[in-house]
Amino acid sequence: MEPDKQDSPPPEESQPTPPTATDCCINCGGPTVFPPEPPSRSDISPPPSYRPIRSPAVNLPPNHLTYQQSIILAPIPKSQKVPALSPPFSFQTPPAKRIHSPDDLRRFHDSLTAVNFLGFVVALSDSVCGQKVSDPCPTVSPTVSALVSVLQTLIQFVDDIPPVGQSSRYGNLSYRTWHSRMVQNAETLMQRVITLQDDEYAYRPAVAEIIPYFTDSFGNESRIDYGTGHETNFAAWLYCLARLGLIKEEDYQAVVTKVFVKYLDLMRKLQLVYCLEPAGSHGVWGLDDYHFLPFVFGSSQLIDHKYMKPKSIHNEDILESFSNEYLYLSCVAFVKKVKKGPFAEHSPMLNDISGVPNWNKVNTGLLKMYKAEVLGKVPIMQHFLFGSLIPCFVPTSMLPDFKS
Repeated sequence: MEPDKQDSPPPEESQPTPPTATDCCINCGGPTVFPPEPPSRSDISPPPSYRPIRSPAVNLPPNHLTYQQSIILAPIPKSQKVPALSPPFSFQTPPAKRIHSPDDLRRFHDSLTAVNFLGFVVALSDSVCGQKVSDPCPTVSPTVSALVSVLQTLIQFVDDIPPVGQSSRYGNLSYRTWHSRMVQNAETLMQRVITLQDDEYAYRPAVAEIIPYFTDSFGNESRIDYGTGHETNFAAWLYCLARLGLIKEEDYQAVVTKVFVKYLDLMRKLQLVYCLEPAGSHGVWGLDDYHFLPFVFGSSQLIDHKYMKPKSIHNEDILESFSNEYLYLSCVAFVKKVKKGPFAEHSPMLNDISGVPNWNKVNTGLLKMYKAEVLGKVPIMQHFLFGSLIPCFVPTSMLPDFKS
């Protein structure tokens, strides 16, 4: 005899069954038996003790803590003299890309060329240690004045070529017109510098080799973007001029406070007028969407300052009063101008650096970071050019003219 339904064992509480026909209301047909309430959140898993206010802007590698520690423990890059070439010259035209893989990049970093180029950046940084932008320079050579004039001409090109109306937020098409005019006039602009030399005809063949560094310093025409790789090309252009002996050590302070400051003015104008896309930006996890070197030079300016410390970047009065004199403050003020929201959220890296006790540690840390995050990245350095002025993969034993 089949057992009565009332004598059947009830289902387990952990596995509730859907309501049957006998569990329905005789009036409306709705269920009269409901599954038990789900357990509370704390019964499943306790809430985390820390909930981040934002997600990472980029996918950090699993070993990023080890990577950061390797940067901290890396030796501090040292200043180096740039060995100037002497006539007769043998130039390579055009310079070529030589870095295509991590192995190529490793070979480059093992060469004295890489050490000397980074040493040139360190020397520029050291030249403005404790110096304001407006402080008098030991010398302002005709070459430095010509370089400033070249950049001023490019700024005038921006004024002559207004942006076109378009719906897209980034990449105004008028930038391509500006870039084309810059490329068309590049040789004439280079001649402004070359013609100042006593042996002008000996230097003229160098124009074809240094022009690609110059034209790659202001962004990419097709992508309408700009980043630290283009900025590094500008430093490479200055390095080439130093290799030619056109820029000397006594010019370094003026190169930073006059030439590089003018370059920064130009690039900010290009970014604002033509809405350049950040090239390979790290988002909020980078120093800036576009630049790195002004933070290096600017931190050197503030070393041993009596009143301003790294945390002073949070003081709006200091930024307003001194951003024209110190590149680091200028960069922070510009970031706050173009980005909205809490500073700690849109610029967490700069916010973290503001907790470093002194500017000397900031400067040395940024130099290590520049070597690792810019010169040490294949996506950036695969576009870098090499020729007779910046040779690649050359060991110390085979490059006697680099020995100081």
